[in-house]
Order: sequence, then C-alpha cells, then structure tokens
Amino acid sequence: MNAPFFKFEYFTPDFSLVIAILIGIGFGFFLEQAGFGSARKLAAQFYFRDMTVFKVMFTAIVTAMVGVFYLGWLGWLDISLIYLTPTYITPQVVGGLILGLGFVVGGYCPGTGMASLSTGRVDGMIYILGVFAGIFVFGESFSIWKDFYVSGKMGQITLYELTGIPYGVIMFLVILMAIGGFIGAEKVEKYFAKKDAEASK
Repeated sequence: MNAPFFKFEYFTPDFSLVIAILIGIGFGFFLEQAGFGSARKLAAQFYFRDMTVFKVMFTAIVTAMVGVFYLGWLGWLDISLIYLTPTYITPQVVGGLILGLGFVVGGYCPGTGMASLSTGRVDGMIYILGVFAGIFVFGESFSIWKDFYVSGKMGQITLYELTGIPYGVIMFLVILMAIGGFIGAEKVEKYFAKKDAEASK
C-alpha cells in the first residue's frame, strides 16, 4: 500500500476532517504534557534557561525528515504526492521574523497559544485574540500587501533542488546539526543554571 492515503482516496474528505481533528487533539495534548502551554517555559528558551522547545522541535524535524526519506526509499510513501507549500522567499522571511517577534513578546506561537487557551490560561486567551485580530487586519488590508505577498516566488522547491546536494547528504548534515545543537543547548543550560545559582547565594 502506498501513502499518502488521502491522495489515493482511501478515505473521504469528511473522514479526513475527523482524522485532522483527532491529530490536532493529540498534538495539543502532547504540547500541554511537555509544558508548552506555559508562556514562562516557552519564553525561558530566549533567556537560555530552558531549551526544551528547541530540543523537541529539532527532534520532530529530524524524525519527520528521516521517516519520510526512508519510507520513500522503501516504496511505502510516494514523496511526489506530498504537497509542498510554494516558496515566496521575501514575504516568508519577513513573516518568520514577525512570528518570531510575536513569540518573544507574547511567549507563545499559534499552536502553543491554542494549547494554553484550551486549558483556560488568560494570557493564552489574550494571545489568541491578538492572533485573530492580526488575521482580520491583514485580511482587510490585503490589497495593500498583495504585491509584496507574492514577491520572491520560487515555486515548490526543496533543499535538494536548491543546492543540488543529494537528499541523503542533506539529511546527514541536518542530523549532525541537530546533535551539535543538542550538545550546545545542554552546555548553555548548565552555564546559566550555574550562573543563576551563584547569583542567588
């Protein structure tokens, strides 16, 4: 059997919504279990006190990357059927910076904000209200941003197509980057933990 299942119409669009809801609930549950529903824990990474978010997200990226690569290699997954979001480099870089700034100021990203909202945290509610307000303002003023929104078009492009480096090599380099990142994160946490302990004496 070859995945993705929806592309091969192994289940209906209505059933795909049920699956999406179940996956969303599961995702939110594990976010909360990991403590990502707390703005304090999330913001701690920007002070280098708790790098859990960095470690978890990098682990998720590497796991998905390795899984997709080997499932495709085994013939269990048709990679050509996976939808790739088109790249519009300029607006996406700017959007990423704005999202990052919002993360620093608000303590949440949209996903963790929803997890916080679902558990009744007031700051999560306010954050999500801000998200919807931003969406509304952007939608109403889209005519102003339209040309910028579609600038820097590169199409559906992968790192392999962009660099010419084989998928396996890219995967290996990302894994090395993750290992280096984890080691660095551990050292940074220990350094600041020691510094905080000395300051509290």
